[in-house]
Amino acid sequence: MSGARIRDAGLRPSTTVLVLVDFINPLDFEGADALAPAALDAARAGAALRRRAARDGVQVIYANDNYGVWRSDFKAVWARCRAQRGAAGQIARLLKPQPSDLTILKPRHSAFYSTPLELLLRQLRCRKLVIAGLATDNCVLFTAMDAYLHGYSLWVPEDCTAAERDDAKTSALAHMRRVLKARTHASTALRKRAQGARAAPM
Repeated sequence: MSGARIRDAGLRPSTTVLVLVDFINPLDFEGADALAPAALDAARAGAALRRRAARDGVQVIYANDNYGVWRSDFKAVWARCRAQRGAAGQIARLLKPQPSDLTILKPRHSAFYSTPLELLLRQLRCRKLVIAGLATDNCVLFTAMDAYLHGYSLWVPEDCTAAERDDAKTSALAHMRRVLKARTHASTALRKRAQGARAAPM
């Protein structure tokens, strides 16, 4: 070792963080055909939300399944999905990560489980998580549950998530409202900023 230090530009604080869960997805599992149309709609709404996040200086984190490929990284997962036809490729292109975005790969349902997400959020001084992605009643729900246990305020915009069945999505969102104290209003229904007040992002 030469003793040279890796230069770290540091992370700019972001009290609100947008976490995109499993949007970059090959959609090659049983039930994917039922999920795909709703997933594409959610990705379109998620892409618009992501643009607002960038406008407001909100940090974006992609938390994505590694699909059991341990010798891979997020760029490889995205490239694989982007090359696919149909909804998987369209979603990957809609939500192409930007240089300012952060990415983590997760081995299980929750974006917190066996990942550096909590350490990363502490470094960002995050207090509020906005969670979007796939699927509402699975990885989004598990991530929201862990976020609640870690003490974060939650917003899960209903139009930016999708499930294989509408009733499963509705039930999961109701659970998050009731138990996790999450807000679930659509991303298009953002609260108006108080005139003259310093606005909190998103």
